[in-house]
Amino acid sequence: MSKAVSFDQIQQFKQDLAATPASGALARAVQNVGIYAASHGQFEDTDTPAVFSDEIETGKVTNQKKSGRCWMFSELNTMRHDTAKRFGIKDLEFSEAYLAFYDRLEKSNLFLERIIASRDRPLTDRVVADLIGYPNGDGGQFDNAAALAAKYGIVPKSAQPETFSSSQTSELNASLNLKLRKDASELRAAAADGASEDDLRAKKQEQLSTIYRILAYAYGEPVQQFDFEYRDKDKQFHADRNITPKEFYAKYVGWDLDEYVTLVSTPEPGKEYYQTYTLPSQNTVIEGRPVKMLNVPHDVFTKLAIKQIQGGDTIWFGNDVLADMDRKSGTLHGGLFNFSELFNADFSFDKGNRFATGQAEVSHAMTLTGVNLVDGKPTQWKVENSWGSENGRDGYFVADKQWFDDYVYEVVIKKSLLDDKTRAALATEPVTLPSWDNLA
Repeated sequence: MSKAVSFDQIQQFKQDLAATPASGALARAVQNVGIYAASHGQFEDTDTPAVFSDEIETGKVTNQKKSGRCWMFSELNTMRHDTAKRFGIKDLEFSEAYLAFYDRLEKSNLFLERIIASRDRPLTDRVVADLIGYPNGDGGQFDNAAALAAKYGIVPKSAQPETFSSSQTSELNASLNLKLRKDASELRAAAADGASEDDLRAKKQEQLSTIYRILAYAYGEPVQQFDFEYRDKDKQFHADRNITPKEFYAKYVGWDLDEYVTLVSTPEPGKEYYQTYTLPSQNTVIEGRPVKMLNVPHDVFTKLAIKQIQGGDTIWFGNDVLADMDRKSGTLHGGLFNFSELFNADFSFDKGNRFATGQAEVSHAMTLTGVNLVDGKPTQWKVENSWGSENGRDGYFVADKQWFDDYVYEVVIKKSLLDDKTRAALATEPVTLPSWDNLA
């Protein structure tokens, strides 16, 4: 049989299409409203209260707008709810712009250091090509935000509010990536001309100064000291004068971030349960907290998430929000879009092979704030998103059990809640994953 598509084959395809039941009606539906609407399950009634047996009281949702800072919003959300409860501050929000400034600076430094380290490799090398392909973006992991908070502290949003560029990062991304690719080219050319490593780092210092200037224009320079004023739930006025970001973190958050660990659950072939993994390519704060995750079976993963919510603590979690999601209603239902029925073809794809082929990806981070248990088993989860109050139920989404099982890939859990086997597994020597791994 020929490798090319033949006209005889096309004729057979036409006959197969004509023989498909209701093909004409289905074609009109897809052409008129699109694949998602044509395959959408029942729309959720957002006027009906979503009830959860275990729920943590939280405030208004935040809004990352047109930026990829979900991982940062989610982590700061888990902190702000705890702080708001302890100090009686309504609808407290921490500054995402403050941490984002330093995140982009640290990522630029990591990129240039990796360019120096790989200067002898050709541009066609997979590691170098992957590096050059995306020098600096606004995505990240829980450990990245933890490393930034440990090094730079945090501030309330009132001390450093959002800007146009912090909320809509496409122009900044393009500018940074253009500049960093040019910087990479200059570093590689200097290395080829015999520049020493010290010479390359001196050049990197000059390059980072320009990056700092770009970021200062985009975000504003990070605040060094500020006044924090608020009224608590009893209407009492409080003021902290000339407080620094690290002092603010110590007083108003005070978490030991080393007590939080990222658990993943993937059955991908080659990834063992009770084994730790690390992503050096995403250790954005050099000499800071590295990205580290422990792979555990899904039942352990789920039980620990329930345990943390029942203990009164919200959960940062990484997921593939683009799968089986209706944004407007805030619906996260496994099998929400029935492509198999629409196209009369088998679209089922197990999680392990979805990871192995790149179909599964950690595309988003949100916060778990509640769970509904029936006979001790979860039926649905309350999800705080960072897409503003106009989506879902005032910004909160509802995920059913199937969606959680299929598309929740990471949860951040307190070490004190881990069972003995899981805690012991944290000591395993981490397996290094490449920058293109699906957990990246």
